[in-house]
Amino acid sequence: MLKIGLIGAGFMGGMHAACYQALADEGVCVTAVADLRDEKAEAIAEKSGAVIYKTGFELIASADVDAIDICLPTYLHTEHAVAAMQKGLAVFIEKPVCLTESDMDLLIRTAKETKVPVMVGQCIRLWSEYAWLKKVIEEKRYGSLISGVFTRVSPSPTWSWENWLNNPQCSGTVATDMHVHDVDFVRYILGEPTKIAATAARDADGIIQQIFSTFEYDRAIVTVEACWDYPQAFPFEMSYRIKFNDASIVFSSTANPSLVVYTNAGEKIVPELEKEYEGENNIGGNLSSLGAYYTELKYFTHALVHDLPLEISPLDDAIESVRLVNREIEIAGGYGKDSRNV
Repeated sequence: MLKIGLIGAGFMGGMHAACYQALADEGVCVTAVADLRDEKAEAIAEKSGAVIYKTGFELIASADVDAIDICLPTYLHTEHAVAAMQKGLAVFIEKPVCLTESDMDLLIRTAKETKVPVMVGQCIRLWSEYAWLKKVIEEKRYGSLISGVFTRVSPSPTWSWENWLNNPQCSGTVATDMHVHDVDFVRYILGEPTKIAATAARDADGIIQQIFSTFEYDRAIVTVEACWDYPQAFPFEMSYRIKFNDASIVFSSTANPSLVVYTNAGEKIVPELEKEYEGENNIGGNLSSLGAYYTELKYFTHALVHDLPLEISPLDDAIESVRLVNREIEIAGGYGKDSRNV
């Protein structure tokens, strides 16, 4: 049995716990859980039989586990990941991996010293519609990519513990917390841009609530938008619109069908995608289906059990995605109106 120590039992921790429960037949189990909120930890422990710890550091020091899954607020990721690596435990870190250059350096250095497996939860790389798009690009099925538009929009994230998502020093704002999904995926399919531009819309306190970025490549141009301060009744949506030499592809998480190919020859094609796991999390937030969260944790745990390399969303690549986001934030004028960073 692969024993998981889950640190953080909030929205994403609950999502991960549900995924591990769905992976029980694969020999995976949450055997330890830590959260400052007793009721959150107890809810997970009741389903898995996990031992409860008050803090993540106590869990890392004492729990009988093979791997640590960190679902804490972003600003707490690094210190827990470093402690787990130094204990010789495999580590899964929720995205974004961290916020600052010093944390990036510490994580990379510790991973090299300890040589433990580390994966970051850039789940879009495993999301069906996005994984399909990457394959289409690699195969040049519709020719070369000419342009792309990626969008991720949401009502204000009101579900976070002590409202940490709306504290720029804790989350990095929408730019780092949500926008990083699409920035990471663009890097995944196209590499590093040759030129970037960015601008942002801000709230009354001057804090970024919406960001627009443009990435230029030798033969392609891509724009990426993220916003998280729409009204509460506004639906969460992730989408892309891609133009190739021979076709255009449109995806929207709110559309049915969600993915359509319009060929230059006049065809309208609805691709058949591999069905994702559809268990429900029942814990709130802006997504219900376990979907790619299940897929990424299945990939992570399978690699650990069979001693395989973690090639999807490795630590160093996730760090480079945050570095690119930080460049965008700097170009846009910083997190807040009076400073260029937190």
